[in-house]
Amino acid sequence: MFNRDIGIDLGTAVVLVYVRGKGIVLREPSVVAVNQNNKKIIAVGEEAKVTIGRTPGNITAVRPLRDGVIANYTMTKAMLSYFMKRVLTGFEKFARHRLVVGVPSGATDVERRAALEAAIAAGAKEAYLIEEPMAAAIGADLPVAEPTGSMIVDIGGGTTDVAVISLGGIVRGQSLRIAGDKFDADIARYIKKNFHAEIGDQTIEAIKKEIATVEQNVRPDTEKKEVRGRDTISGLPTRLVITSDNVMEAMDDSISQVIRTIKQVFQDTPPELASDILERGILLAGGGAYLTGLPERIKRETGVFAYVADDAIDCVAKGTGRVLESLDFFSKCGAVYSGNSSNYIRY
Repeated sequence: MFNRDIGIDLGTAVVLVYVRGKGIVLREPSVVAVNQNNKKIIAVGEEAKVTIGRTPGNITAVRPLRDGVIANYTMTKAMLSYFMKRVLTGFEKFARHRLVVGVPSGATDVERRAALEAAIAAGAKEAYLIEEPMAAAIGADLPVAEPTGSMIVDIGGGTTDVAVISLGGIVRGQSLRIAGDKFDADIARYIKKNFHAEIGDQTIEAIKKEIATVEQNVRPDTEKKEVRGRDTISGLPTRLVITSDNVMEAMDDSISQVIRTIKQVFQDTPPELASDILERGILLAGGGAYLTGLPERIKRETGVFAYVADDAIDCVAKGTGRVLESLDFFSKCGAVYSGNSSNYIRY
């Protein structure tokens, strides 16, 4: 009676936990702060994130996930265990639960196995994986079980997944390791090259959220933001003004690659499903879906209108939780992967 069905969006930037019957109960950064002297974890999630760029030499802020997959198994297991204890109360903490974890569609078998093992080690009785674009489509209430084509573009922190879905499975899809982290790196490199300054990760994130645009004439006026950083020539603190046009130029190549991937998936899509997508449009999910001007740019370059899902950043987490309600169906469709540390199965 104390067992729970739990869905986890194990994101590169943020972890979201969905508990069946409760909804999304946790939303924390994917960061772990470690004392290098004794290798002990001193903070996880939001408490660890605020230490980035501000820690003494013996404290390191680690992001255990890179490009949407596990880069540090030990830290990922510890982070998952911590979050599981946060969301479970009373006798629930002593039960073992069913977990569904979202992974990028381009994850290798080794990367999938690592995610399964981390889930089992964190206390799951049964662990399942589902590809993030499928989970996002389920969470966004697309008709994934029907014989019609739906296209979803899920832009997370580490990967962008583009998929065409029909009859409970991914018909065509590609995973691109260009997403939020790459956009941040583009902005940092642009500022260093053109303004001879370095700024912190949290400042870059604020720039992206507040003034970024990826399409001309979407914002009525060019917006500006004053930021502080360090001059790379003098080494002294400096102030600089960044405009939305600067940000658009910085991210242009990465956004172009995302749109080229969408076009490639279209080229491989059967005509019947392509006509469905032309009528229904392209759904954008994940944190990157909120980039100003992205739907307009996709429409201009592909001829297909795009729209942002409701609660786009929550779609994968909601989908991982809901898939347990129809686990047999998605297993038969090949959308769900199951196993444990000694037995890895793809249905």
